[in-house]
Amino acid sequence: MSIVEPNSRYAQTPVKTFTLPDGREVNHFARRFLPQPDALAEFGRYVVHGGDRLDTVAARAFGDPELFWRLVDGNRELLPRKLVAAVGRQLRLTLPAGFPGAFGA
Repeated sequence: MSIVEPNSRYAQTPVKTFTLPDGREVNHFARRFLPQPDALAEFGRYVVHGGDRLDTVAARAFGDPELFWRLVDGNRELLPRKLVAAVGRQLRLTLPAGFPGAFGA
């Protein structure tokens, strides 16, 4: 059983256990490395409109506003808000890492 929702960016990230000096165990996610955007399978593009937000774009593109992280992963940008800052910018719509069609999947 996963401890996160299936649409979370951490859904496929392994959970590790760390033992504290007093013997208590603490669960944590293993480090999640960002995928290379060019290695993700692209299935479309979205053109940014005035007033767009990452959650509303994700809802239109993927059917779920909480999948905004897929826009970040697929569009080489360190500051997510910049993805929707410029009207007319084309955003790549991609499948998550590991899906068929992605390089190395």
